[in-house]
Amino acid sequence: MDIILIAAITADGFIARHENDPVTWSEDLHVFKEQTMGFPIIMGSNTAKTIDKELEGRKIIVVHRDDEPKMILENIKAKKCFIAGGGRTNTMFAPFLTHLYLTIHPIVFGKGIPLFTGLEEQLFLELIKAVDVVPGKGIIQYQYKSQKKKM
Repeated sequence: MDIILIAAITADGFIARHENDPVTWSEDLHVFKEQTMGFPIIMGSNTAKTIDKELEGRKIIVVHRDDEPKMILENIKAKKCFIAGGGRTNTMFAPFLTHLYLTIHPIVFGKGIPLFTGLEEQLFLELIKAVDVVPGKGIIQYQYKSQKKKM
């Protein structure tokens, strides 16, 4: 199964200003919907609270700090699933990631919730494709394959 981290991030690597921040600055929701439709999406409880729309056509799996990622993934019967944060959830599932789809937005927060929180091993990435999400605005989604190596 492909396990894909999908995130809209700022140019300085943040996914939100704070843990209750609804992501209103992202301009890639049409791509998120297209890519995730029909597949399970795993997210943390804080991220789930910030979503103001129902994610129809997708099973949402809300995880908590004490959940076991391997067991959650073993119960998914799909050819792929998506991890949609926040930072702690992304870190929790980092060892299992096969791909990362990162949409960089031309905005700088200076501080906020990072893409990963307390990552213990580096992820080495191989670029597969760059998608021009909003032509002329510099909003690009970089699709990477994860090449896992220990620190």
